[in-house]
Amino acid sequence: MEIRLATEEDSDAVASLLLEAFSSFEADYTSGAFEYTTPSADVIRSRFAEGPIWLAANEGGAMGTVSGLPEAERFYIRSMAVKPETQGLGVGQMLLETLEKYAREQGFKRMYLFTTFVLPAAKRLYEKNGFYVVRETLPEEWFDMGGLEMEKRIDVIGS
Repeated sequence: MEIRLATEEDSDAVASLLLEAFSSFEADYTSGAFEYTTPSADVIRSRFAEGPIWLAANEGGAMGTVSGLPEAERFYIRSMAVKPETQGLGVGQMLLETLEKYAREQGFKRMYLFTTFVLPAAKRLYEKNGFYVVRETLPEEWFDMGGLEMEKRIDVIGS
């Protein structure tokens, strides 16, 4: 498996991965939340101007993706997805490690993300990687779905 920075030419693959990874959860999402979580290739293309997007792939094709958004104080992790049939193979772990390495190299001291209560496996992966819950988010903050804001300090030894 190779993890590389995606290019705009990968927008269709990234959008397809997001849709495939989240389709089984669609009934648990509000329509607005699902639409935001599974953006079109055109939306993905526009995100390249905002921050890096990575793609994990092997000879069989795309396996996972994650994107980051540099902010003033923290590095925001968004749109992490792993193809359902490759979940449990360490793809998500490797994507998180790649993103964290990038954030450290860019001088960030903290990373953060939002996750929903309908994705307990995602929360476990983040906790395993040193993320902790900062707060519960209210449904009115994100498409009528409650969730969690999680953060990780990356400026301390051993983090």
